[in-house]
Amino acid sequence: MADVDQGSAAPTETSPALDSLNATDTNGTDAVNATVAKFVATPEGTALAYGSLVFMALLPIFFGALRSVTCSKSKNSSDMPETITSRDAARFPIIASCTLFGLYLFFKIFSQEYINLLLSMYFFVLGILALSHTMSPFMNRVVPASVPNKQYQLLFTQGTGESKEEIVNYEFDTRDLFCLAISAVVGVWYVLKKHWVANNLFGLAFALNGVELLHLNNVSTGCILLGGLFVYDVFWVFGTNVMVTVAKSFEAPIKLVFPQDLLERGLDASNFAMLGLGDIVIPGIFIALLLRFDVSLKKNSRTYFYTSFLAYIFGLGLTIFVMHTYKHAQPALLYLVPACVGFPVVVALLKGELTDMFRYEEVTPETEGAAKEESTETEKKDQ
Repeated sequence: MADVDQGSAAPTETSPALDSLNATDTNGTDAVNATVAKFVATPEGTALAYGSLVFMALLPIFFGALRSVTCSKSKNSSDMPETITSRDAARFPIIASCTLFGLYLFFKIFSQEYINLLLSMYFFVLGILALSHTMSPFMNRVVPASVPNKQYQLLFTQGTGESKEEIVNYEFDTRDLFCLAISAVVGVWYVLKKHWVANNLFGLAFALNGVELLHLNNVSTGCILLGGLFVYDVFWVFGTNVMVTVAKSFEAPIKLVFPQDLLERGLDASNFAMLGLGDIVIPGIFIALLLRFDVSLKKNSRTYFYTSFLAYIFGLGLTIFVMHTYKHAQPALLYLVPACVGFPVVVALLKGELTDMFRYEEVTPETEGAAKEESTETEKKDQ
């Protein structure tokens, strides 16, 4: 987490995982401008900015976790979650580190302007799709059933006859097209203006989709992933200037920002506090896993979900406190990982369910089908 204004070069707080780094743009301008005096936020502006960031961070975690329960039972290929295994989790910090250092070299060698132009177009497309997917359930609820809703299918195949193979098979309807249209308007707004509101709309959509669609297969995998990214985050923020350099150069909606001068300048404010999406998605997918564990217990309680959710609030609040105490940007996972893992483990120990927690295995339509096939084959052999 960091303060970013037109007169400071504060490093970004973390960017592990999906975002791997934070951007520090200020309405399309560089975060560093030595000719402008350093902005000093008022206590009210600071409280509003960080309170808003915490609130925005909680939204995709809460709703993404709820949607992940439905997603895990979906048989629609477009809504199928991506399962992270222990091997994936162990390799992730290494891949993220290579990506981060690769971007660092790119920004050192090539023009920052052209790289960010390419990234803007890439995230323009991804942002439209993510925001459309986020809006879809809401649109289905608000649009009356009497409104015609035609079904469409986008199908690409390869070969003919028996050798025909599906390449793309995407089903959508009229409401999905309407969501795409609204998302495209936001996308154009972001590309043209780089406005912080458009940035946050895309950022919230990315975070919610990440929590919803990225599933850890068990708690052990979650501990491996969070532990690895804990080390990754601390090393790249405190051990080198790579994260800071990339963060100051990278322009993309992979962070949530909120202006500390909103009260003085309104929507034209440009001195931001920010939080990287990695600090939302990585703990978020672990919290979502604990919600699905709660559901699997069939006790009609959400003990571990609410425990980890409150732990996330505590960890994020501690990040803000330490940052303002030491006047230095902090890697949020340094505080979030121990809180989000430690609190639920303590609760499980007190309830005598620690073994059940670590034995829990995520069941997906694919693994469920494989288990049924294996069971059928075993029955045939026994007969």
